[in-house]
Amino acid sequence: RNLLYNYYGDDMLKYIILGILQGITESLPVSSSGHLVLFRHLFNVNFEDVNFEIFLNFGSFLAIFFIFRKDIIRLIKAFFSYLFNKNDYKKYQKDFKYALMIILGSIPVGITGLLFKDKVDLLSNNMTILGIDFLITSFLLFLVRKANGNKNDYEITFKDALIIGCMQTIALLPGISRSGTVMVACLLCKLNRDSALRYTFMLYFPVSAASFLLGVKDFIKTGADTTLLMPYIIGMIIAGVITYYTFQLLTKIVKKGNFWKFSIYTLIIGLFTLIYFR
Repeated sequence: RNLLYNYYGDDMLKYIILGILQGITESLPVSSSGHLVLFRHLFNVNFEDVNFEIFLNFGSFLAIFFIFRKDIIRLIKAFFSYLFNKNDYKKYQKDFKYALMIILGSIPVGITGLLFKDKVDLLSNNMTILGIDFLITSFLLFLVRKANGNKNDYEITFKDALIIGCMQTIALLPGISRSGTVMVACLLCKLNRDSALRYTFMLYFPVSAASFLLGVKDFIKTGADTTLLMPYIIGMIIAGVITYYTFQLLTKIVKKGNFWKFSIYTLIIGLFTLIYFR
């Protein structure tokens, strides 16, 4: 630890703190990207190594993938078995449809991200917009404070998937929580809480994987600074471990119907951002 600190100085502490911040906020409906932007401006952190966020997000991705690994393997197997196993395709019909709903729900944000990525990046450092986005998240979370539908995983319709997918596009803006927005959309489409939570994080994988691949492409294009590889990996591991335990906490909160209480936090952080950076 002392050797790392002597080599990287205070930067090492920055990477550790950002890893912790990413891990805490990735699963919770409070916008991890919004918190990273807020942290950088609040403490005047000069982020020349912007590619560090790629590693942070990948750490969280690995943690959530580990949690849902059995579901993901089952769905992938069912998807291809339905297409190519003509003798026993009915066995995989429900899971095939669910996989289709994941694909359909991911299309709107994929198209929007490709078309407007540069414009979204320009807005990312506008603190007024960030504060407003936190308030939007707060409003959406409060909107579903009593919601709990009766639809399960296999009752998600094409219309539901499209509505939820379109709602997910607004979460491209830092400050608007992706998990919060998708969860709200699921509950408004009458999914029960367990199914809403599962579908929310099933939609996380295509978006996160695509973002990671695009980030890696930019990382290679701009040139990788190998001297920063160690703090990158440490930050990634910290983010992954904390994401894993934070998701367990989120699951308990959702099952108890206390999901909406995050609206209080995002309201406070939104008002703070608007006032402090006025």
